[in-house]
Amino acid sequence: MGYPETFEGFVVDSPKTWNQFHRHELKPKPFGDDDIDIQIECCGVCGSDIHTVTGGWGDFEGPLCVGHEVVGKAIKVGKNVKEIKKGDRVGVGAQVWSCLKCDVCKSKNEQYCPHSVDTYNATYEDGSTAHGGWASHIRAHQYFTFKIPDSIPSHQAAPLLCAGITTYSPLVRANVGPGKTVAIIGVGGLGHLGIQWARALGAETYVLTHSAYKADDAKALGAQHVIVTSDDEKWAEPYKFKFDFVLNCTDATHKFDMKTYLSILKVGGEFHMCGIPDKPLQPLEVLAFVQNGSKLSANHLGNHQEMKAMLQFAAEKGIVPKVETLQLGEEGCKEAVERVKEGNKVHYRLTLTGFDKLFGKVEYGA
Repeated sequence: MGYPETFEGFVVDSPKTWNQFHRHELKPKPFGDDDIDIQIECCGVCGSDIHTVTGGWGDFEGPLCVGHEVVGKAIKVGKNVKEIKKGDRVGVGAQVWSCLKCDVCKSKNEQYCPHSVDTYNATYEDGSTAHGGWASHIRAHQYFTFKIPDSIPSHQAAPLLCAGITTYSPLVRANVGPGKTVAIIGVGGLGHLGIQWARALGAETYVLTHSAYKADDAKALGAQHVIVTSDDEKWAEPYKFKFDFVLNCTDATHKFDMKTYLSILKVGGEFHMCGIPDKPLQPLEVLAFVQNGSKLSANHLGNHQEMKAMLQFAAEKGIVPKVETLQLGEEGCKEAVERVKEGNKVHYRLTLTGFDKLFGKVEYGA
């Protein structure tokens, strides 16, 4: 049929064929008064995509189209849409709908709404399927669609819509800023943005990494100090009671001695996880928290207001991810998921581009 009845995307059929993509017709939800249709220009590749297609976060029934760092042109807007107009360059992250009525949503925490619909591998209340952004188009609620600042190129804006907000939100919710000492664990797809946010917010910024070769990158991104945790098994001793906030940006916490990591927090300090591994944490005794009254926390994305603030902050401070690009298609999608799964094969985000070669040129403002 084609748009607007159907979209086209690159899909996998099951975790067993996680890297075997093929072009497939996608049926979107019925268009609603609060919906926006977006002709996609590019879409980022997130670790979540790999956790999903491999079945690491649970089995799924294909065909599945992933991708939740979407940038493109608004080509159709519902009659209730207020801030977005046809022709605008917009972005959609890892959520496309929530009820906006429950107490959770009313508290400006709609990313935790019990009725929330993720951008892909999710079902709407009417039974419709949500499809991701490795596709010709995407349909999303206006509350989860955001204007992209003119100064940020599309391929760099894309990773901000998941990796960006996932690292920005916990830092601002912890009131990270001048007078605070913060550690970012990991210099990768999430961590390289966490470093930039923490420094731009005014915190004294440390980086913890097990890879000594990443020290120079960490400093170039804004870190004032780098601790290489693989150099000495007692690396934490000089840093006990040092940090107000530790942001873990790796998905390797199942390998961590958490008691050691918690020991570097100030009294009441917080160890926060925005990287989500496939495997559980190692057993942890309550006594690990008693030593300094520390806290262990995690987050899912950020809210509407934080997304808008983050995009503006990035534009004002010149904060952008380091991005490599790949051509969308069977081979490009395969290479993307394989490189991200292998680890340390990406510097530091991937964005799939060249959608126009497959689905037609995107012309903004028209």
